[in-house]
Amino acid sequence: MIKFTLTLIALSVLFSGNTHARNDKLKLPIKDAMSAVAAKKKLGGDVKFFFGSKNKLKIKKNFGEFTSNKKTYALNETDKEACEWAFLSAMLSFQDRARSLGGNAVINIKSFYYKNTIDSSKVYECGAGAVVSGVTFTGDVVILK
Repeated sequence: MIKFTLTLIALSVLFSGNTHARNDKLKLPIKDAMSAVAAKKKLGGDVKFFFGSKNKLKIKKNFGEFTSNKKTYALNETDKEACEWAFLSAMLSFQDRARSLGGNAVINIKSFYYKNTIDSSKVYECGAGAVVSGVTFTGDVVILK
């Protein structure tokens, strides 16, 4: 019995190999995520979102830079659908932060997935896995004039 058990353990170690979880890094359109039905329904108009650092906005007060790191289960969804859910969760987190501080906008929003900065007004980066997908953003909560 002991030989049989040791043989099974040895075979399982020999054939297990390294398995790698999928973590595809996708660049997806911000426009699509912001115009999704759920985003239109849940993101109120009282907090505005500005992606990229090239915006020339007049700021009355800056509350500082904040990070939003959100994940979602990706089972039974396309990568794009899962990424858009994670994106919406991150924007809702920013919206809640802005409201709690008295801000009316989040500006300079950049993707910061695994500390890889993407400063764009067109695309964001999402990590799409077999089970979980996620995004990370940084942005400044402000009051615009």
